[in-house]
Amino acid sequence: MQKLVAAGRPVRVFVRSTSNLERIDHLPIEIVRGDAFDVDAVTEAMQGCDAVYHCIVDTRAWLRDAAPLYRTNIDALVVAMEAALRSDVGRFLFASTVVTIGRRKGRAATEEDAFDWWDDAIDYVKSRVLAEQTFMDYCRERGLPGVALCITNTYGPQDIEPTPQGRMIAMAAAGQLKVYYDGGFPSVGIEDVADGMILAETRGRIGERYILSERTLTWRDLLETAARQAGRTAPLRRVPLPLLYAGAAIAETAAKLRGRDSQLSVKSIRISRSIGDLSSEKARRELGWTPEPVHNAIRRAADFYEARRMAGERKNG
Repeated sequence: MQKLVAAGRPVRVFVRSTSNLERIDHLPIEIVRGDAFDVDAVTEAMQGCDAVYHCIVDTRAWLRDAAPLYRTNIDALVVAMEAALRSDVGRFLFASTVVTIGRRKGRAATEEDAFDWWDDAIDYVKSRVLAEQTFMDYCRERGLPGVALCITNTYGPQDIEPTPQGRMIAMAAAGQLKVYYDGGFPSVGIEDVADGMILAETRGRIGERYILSERTLTWRDLLETAARQAGRTAPLRRVPLPLLYAGAAIAETAAKLRGRDSQLSVKSIRISRSIGDLSSEKARRELGWTPEPVHNAIRRAADFYEARRMAGERKNG
């Protein structure tokens, strides 16, 4: 959004009535509040738009009740696509995910590798796969001028909520997270994702998907990078996976007894270990996408979280 504004593009944003606008309320943009499941409201918001960037997603993979995942990730997408067709938009950019890519051993997976691990997938993954399949159906059968971006774990400043991976950076930078487990996940800076989506608006081929991944980053590398940026030198200790899964099961049970969901769950660990190496060659070649090292985005995120933490400490005396 900030990059579109910087380029001089007029921007209209459709948000929930309860959305936190701290990240965007200073920008010269038009804000429309409404219900993402109301096709008439969404259609009205799209009037006069050359392009639509659909970034609505529920990433709470740890939810015991998966119904919200399917409703947001599929139903809200269908509403947006119907509205886009009614509004005759020129391009529909869909923020998809790399969990829709098939898994390959011995080589980096590409956009040509169809999803092939349904039996191992958790509900979050299934909801995203079904969403992308529905999107492709609209492109083929309904004439939606859509391009899908398969996005990896994103890092960078202004992650206010924050995302689970953003929380890991914040804790590592504050010296509160000194353990890691084996594995990693394809990763990319959030600003590079924005660049990729903007490039796809004019250069992406309709009905195609493009992987936006800078590299596969281990959890240890992530935490060490954040800690070093904040001046933390405490050594990290490796947690054996059996112990991690046991701890997650205990956390889930305790949360269930309190009627809550636990972000540390068997599901969240499984998704964090589910994706191997990916190739972003297609995005680099066709879109002209040139991402920076993701470590730079992690360092900026660590600075952001540390500044907010210290500001909070000063405010609280």
